[in-house]
Amino acid sequence: MSALPLRAGPWEKGMGILALVMLAAGSFWGLALAPHDAYQGSVSRILYVHVPSAWITFLAFFVIFVASIQFLRTRNLKYDTVAHAAALSGIVFNGLCLATGSIWGKFAWGTWWTWDARLTTVAVLFLIYAVYLILRSLIDDETRRARFAAVLGIIGFLDVPIIHFSVYWWRTLHQPASLLRPDSPRMAPEIMYPLLFMTVAFIVLFVHLVIAGRRMYEAERSLEIRRQEQVYEV
Repeated sequence: MSALPLRAGPWEKGMGILALVMLAAGSFWGLALAPHDAYQGSVSRILYVHVPSAWITFLAFFVIFVASIQFLRTRNLKYDTVAHAAALSGIVFNGLCLATGSIWGKFAWGTWWTWDARLTTVAVLFLIYAVYLILRSLIDDETRRARFAAVLGIIGFLDVPIIHFSVYWWRTLHQPASLLRPDSPRMAPEIMYPLLFMTVAFIVLFVHLVIAGRRMYEAERSLEIRRQEQVYEV
């Protein structure tokens, strides 16, 4: 595993600052400048957080999926640390997606939660993230831990396409996609542009968190190796 610096470098710090600036600018654009939905009113502005957090949730598990395959193929632990960092960030975005979705559902459907196919499959994904992180904490041997986590990361990704197609396979309360459609997007440009801007801001934040997480995990491993070497020397 390649050694990473114990402290964040200028590039990592710059990404963090860029993410914060973009999030502030996107929030102002979406909450203050963009028009609200004609039918839902101001509550529709929650989509500027809900939709990007949902997309980053899927992106995080895609990173876990690819990194897990790479680990099983190469046995290089650097891919395991990438998957671990992506999972830790992904469960946060997944939780944010569920929380904002519940707020929106209370106003749109009159209830905080319903066992809708889309909502249920997203909640299942949150549980998969949780089990993935718990599994990692229960196994001490790093190679064995990485192998078991990689298998779960690959299998868990199967829930992502199910989530995407759930609104087409079953009758659900959740509306179909407005942007990721085979035909043209069904969204006004005044709403679509700040939404896309916020999505890019979330992506920058996610990449920053994964890089920082991987550096933290590798730093912890390096310190543990040094501690064990000192014990052996004594």
